[in-house]
Amino acid sequence: MNRLDDAGTTDDPRESWWIYTGERDPGASRSTLPSIPAPPPWRTFGLAELVEPGLERDLASKDRRRPAPVPDDPGSAQPPRRYLGDAETYNLVNAALLLRRPLMVTGPPGTGKSTLAASVAHELGLGPVLRWGITSRSTLKEGLYEYDVLGRLHELNIQQRLGRRHRGKGRGDSIGDYLRLGPLGDALLPRRRPRVLLIDEIDKSDVDLPNDLLHVFETGGYEIPELRRSATSPVAVRGEDGKTEVWVHDGRVLCAEFPLVIMTSNGEREFSPAFRRRCLFLKLSRPNRHRLREIVQEHIAEPYDREAVEQVLKGFDELVESGRQLSPDQLINAVRLRLEAQLGPQHFDILRETVLHPLSGG
Repeated sequence: MNRLDDAGTTDDPRESWWIYTGERDPGASRSTLPSIPAPPPWRTFGLAELVEPGLERDLASKDRRRPAPVPDDPGSAQPPRRYLGDAETYNLVNAALLLRRPLMVTGPPGTGKSTLAASVAHELGLGPVLRWGITSRSTLKEGLYEYDVLGRLHELNIQQRLGRRHRGKGRGDSIGDYLRLGPLGDALLPRRRPRVLLIDEIDKSDVDLPNDLLHVFETGGYEIPELRRSATSPVAVRGEDGKTEVWVHDGRVLCAEFPLVIMTSNGEREFSPAFRRRCLFLKLSRPNRHRLREIVQEHIAEPYDREAVEQVLKGFDELVESGRQLSPDQLINAVRLRLEAQLGPQHFDILRETVLHPLSGG
């Protein structure tokens, strides 16, 4: 389906080479998983010791049973929305899928950076999005795995005092009972189909983290030193969800299908040339009037008062043109409040002061 801009011209015709189109009805059933082309030879990392097929089937079924996420919350369980992007967006997402290169998505708050990851995962049947929220204290190890060394020592001490038959919190002697993969670590498990990993707000990270990621991005894997020193192999550890049991062989994880890595940034920092060379870059702009209308229609159930919606859209546009920084999700909230509270056009001040507050400034 082609979409029209405000002038009525086609701005994003669907291309035949696109794998992801943003067009799949979120509520539609899926009898078979969409096919994904093989990666380039230089982005193939090996096919040994694959994750059990049943675990991969479970991922797809989880996405069907649990509706995909709502905008800006890839981990929620609310009904999904179609992603309404332009041709550049679909070109770059599909290029990232075909080349298996990380995609850096920049843009103002509320332009759908996080929503994009959820949309791709849902349309292609890649399971729930793995989300890694970045702070100034985030480290590469945090994204790969977590080792509860204190918990293990505590459990061993209790066993020594009370006897070997004691088992605290259901955990035993195996070091794997105290290891849990992080979002990045889980995304790199050797699966037959790639996962979608959202690294959210990477511009908030310590200056070293982006460059620390380069080695993982290039090798498609990582080591767990605690398991490399273990005499036992393979070792069962917990996946990112804390429940799924996965096997790690010889203390090393190597992906079979490099994940679709989507990193978001508000564009507030520069990244090194080495980092930029290994990524694709997508800059999202604020939606025009026509696309804002489409976004609202995705979130407001029929039937609704179209005149009221147009009045809110007009007021929203005027505020943006006056210099107020606003986001599409604020517009959705304003429309919802206008309709649910049955406010009239004379009450726009209420919308302006409650939900259409500026995102910048004090």
